[in-house]
Amino acid sequence: MLSFLVRSLRQLIFPMHRLIRSFESPRYLLKWVFISTLIGIIAGIGAIAFYAAIHLATGLFLGRIVGYLPPDPAGEGKSLVMPFWTAARPWLLPIITTVGGLIAGIIVFSLAPEAEGHGTDAAIAAFHQGKSVRARIPLVKLVASAITIGTGGSAGREGPAAQISAGFGSILANLLHLDMQDRRIALATGIGAGIGAIFRAPLGGAILAAEILYKSDLEVEALIPGLISSIVGYSIFGAWSGWDPIFATPANLAFTSPPQLIYYVILGILCGLIGWLYARGFYGSMHLFHRLHLPNWIKPAIGGLGVGLIGLVLPQALGMGYGWVQLSMGSGLLSLPLWVILLLPFAKILTTGLSVGSGGSGGIFGPGMVIGGMTGALLWRLGYHVVPGIPPTPAPFVIVGMMALFGGIAHAPIAVMLMVAEMTGNLSLLAPAMIAVSLSYLIAGKNTIYTSQLETRADSPAHRLQFTFPLLSTLSVRQAMEPVLVHLRETQTVAEASESLSSRNLRRAPVLDEQGELIGVLTKTDIRRLSTSEQAEKRVGEEMSRRVVVIHADETLDEALEELTSNRLRWAPVLEAQALSQNRHVIGVVSVAGMVRLYRETLTKDSRRMPGFVEGTVTQEVEVKPEMPLASRTET
Repeated sequence: MLSFLVRSLRQLIFPMHRLIRSFESPRYLLKWVFISTLIGIIAGIGAIAFYAAIHLATGLFLGRIVGYLPPDPAGEGKSLVMPFWTAARPWLLPIITTVGGLIAGIIVFSLAPEAEGHGTDAAIAAFHQGKSVRARIPLVKLVASAITIGTGGSAGREGPAAQISAGFGSILANLLHLDMQDRRIALATGIGAGIGAIFRAPLGGAILAAEILYKSDLEVEALIPGLISSIVGYSIFGAWSGWDPIFATPANLAFTSPPQLIYYVILGILCGLIGWLYARGFYGSMHLFHRLHLPNWIKPAIGGLGVGLIGLVLPQALGMGYGWVQLSMGSGLLSLPLWVILLLPFAKILTTGLSVGSGGSGGIFGPGMVIGGMTGALLWRLGYHVVPGIPPTPAPFVIVGMMALFGGIAHAPIAVMLMVAEMTGNLSLLAPAMIAVSLSYLIAGKNTIYTSQLETRADSPAHRLQFTFPLLSTLSVRQAMEPVLVHLRETQTVAEASESLSSRNLRRAPVLDEQGELIGVLTKTDIRRLSTSEQAEKRVGEEMSRRVVVIHADETLDEALEELTSNRLRWAPVLEAQALSQNRHVIGVVSVAGMVRLYRETLTKDSRRMPGFVEGTVTQEVEVKPEMPLASRTET
């Protein structure tokens, strides 16, 4: 049944598989509506499963065993503050956090070592490197992260949610045999859908899918698929959990006093500095644990022990911490001792490094927002009744602090501002937030909390050919392909096929059925596996490879070259453009050598080098011929 469903999906997708990548094309848009909807459905279901698993683990480990439950934000249940030392067995906390780290470490390092850490970085790296996410990763990440958070580990839920849905996007792309570019878009779409769903922030999640991949750029192609998948995931999760924002905020928070901007300038600078410390502290902890000469599965237990000991003194540093952010938005902030507010941002940096940097499983987005929110709460508390014109409630500083700290250090200012606005149900603070986030972003500089981020699209393997050899994107496969010198029939003997290949000095050839359509490829390597007697007896149809990478005539050379190199091939059959035909008749073959030859010929004969418009660059003037992809186009 499953194989029948996969075949049906592939039949639906493949006719649209190689269209020009533009959402102005109705067929290409329809394709991504379909794929994005599937990713969004899994993102919503995955968010429900992960959310329920966290609450189950928290209720079991912290609630029943320790007798203590951290407060939740208003949109997720109780917000009552329970004094830690009134718990039934508070002394058990270090044991529970240690056991939680140990269980998570065993699960991760025995089943999927790449699931360690915060997950989002691994998904970003998979995008740039064009790697697939193993099918077991989403489940391993879900279970290990729920145990880490549920036992008191300081971690967020966005990284696991992103890796769960990004993993499904990668699996779906493999099942449908999407090309490398579309696989990357599917993975990025999954990142945005998972985060948008579990944080009830669909717009911010969709923008994050495009923004989080680079320090100074956007993956524009992921925007529309991200919007579709994020709203689908949010709708499914919201139907189960409710539609209220995660945080409840006081009324009348609108920015109406321009002189207050000076306070947001100070807050932006403070968030930039503490965000820089967060990134340095987190990766400093990670490197320290990597240098320990111990089995990897033990290290999260050591980190868990450290978290438990800190939690005995400062329980506000345990778990996700959203309940304490909720408390800090109102008058409850005044009930917290000043020393707690002073220490909490730094203690949260330390416990996050111990929980996730040790090899445990969980996100770093959530702790980053708690650190930023408590930084805003600290600034308000220090200035309350001391400096003139400060807002009457700490909520504006807490909200802008969340946006500024993580928006700056994650190099995702627009996405994080929108996400926090959606999480708080408040858009009225975007004006002062823009100042604070900009300053935090400038202070962060090249430092980032996501080390897999690259500077721009030109630095990513996903776009390297396009930006390094821009002329390749003006040439089509049809120009570079060569005629088919030999084609084989599945009924031929392998010995006959070997003779045909040798007569033309070829190493491989396409295999066609009785209707002349491509069904496989036979190579010299396939032939050499057989003895002479077996070659005389065996048929080509028995020994050929049926999984064939094909190139379509309307593809540009940069797309085709990436497809060949990513599959470690030198040659592939060429089919007619899918927009014109849906058959599998081979019209030629294209090779890496043929592409390079056409590129050099075009460079020497049809182009003229001129001084660049910018110092240090060169401009190429190229004659656009009718068969080139740029022909008849008024924009690029």
